[in-house]
Amino acid sequence: MHAPAAGDVLVRALHSGISRGTEMLVYRGEVPATEFERMRAPFQEGDFPGPVKYGYASVGIVEQGAEALLGRTVFCLYPHQTRYVVPAHALHLLPEGVPAPRAVLAANMETAVNALWDAAPRIGDRIAVVGGGVVGLLVAWLAGRLPGCAVELIDLNPSRRQVAEVLGVAFASPEGAKPDADLVVHASGSAQGLVTALRLAAFEATVIEMSWYGRREVALPLGEAFHAQRLTLKSSQVGHVAVVQRSRWSHHRRLALALSLLRDPVLDALITDSAPFDELPAVLGRLATAAPDTLCQRIDYS
Repeated sequence: MHAPAAGDVLVRALHSGISRGTEMLVYRGEVPATEFERMRAPFQEGDFPGPVKYGYASVGIVEQGAEALLGRTVFCLYPHQTRYVVPAHALHLLPEGVPAPRAVLAANMETAVNALWDAAPRIGDRIAVVGGGVVGLLVAWLAGRLPGCAVELIDLNPSRRQVAEVLGVAFASPEGAKPDADLVVHASGSAQGLVTALRLAAFEATVIEMSWYGRREVALPLGEAFHAQRLTLKSSQVGHVAVVQRSRWSHHRRLALALSLLRDPVLDALITDSAPFDELPAVLGRLATAAPDTLCQRIDYS
């Protein structure tokens, strides 16, 4: 770690969050060679396929740098590290009412916001969200706050029902899910989940694909009712601001919005596990192979 230069700050980490999706693909070495550059984290060290220092959900306190920032609690798209030096413009002040432990959800919230911008739901839509991980739950929670919208979260894991209820969202298994959704958001990370999403879509509905499969191939039933239903399958990825907002919104403004949306205490239900920083290697190994009941895994530094 280098000493802070002019315009830099030194941050002492309090917490960081682990992505169960992208970060696990990186951990398992499943980033395709064609995506090595596009998948770089903002402050990544090393090159794919590895070893790399990766991560993008750090919350900490400014210890050195601009006087106006000293002692302030901030969010940064930085890997898991106890202390780090970054340009001051890379930081986001936590809004009043957003506690540091919950702020590790900011990157996932930003992804959910961008997905709903891509999806463009309408008042009164029937919305199905397939996949009850952190991102899927955040999408469902945001969509459930739209006037007149009926939102259903679909997941194989029955334990997700309790979390969905805390967030005020209906829950169903894939077999019990309601058909004919006006909008379907897929975030399960599995090919079978995307098949379910296509099955639930109503005539001329849109299916938003949020899952990223790395090097895995995905087979879809596009020879069945896909064309007769005139379905739209559209990808959503947080690396670019959704096109409908791109002319007015920067990445910085979008992340500030995501942080402001974390004021609701019900979102603490998404942080199911925590562990000290010195256990990070073991935690990553556990998450990469199992832990189906873990949603957001938080790493604590003090």
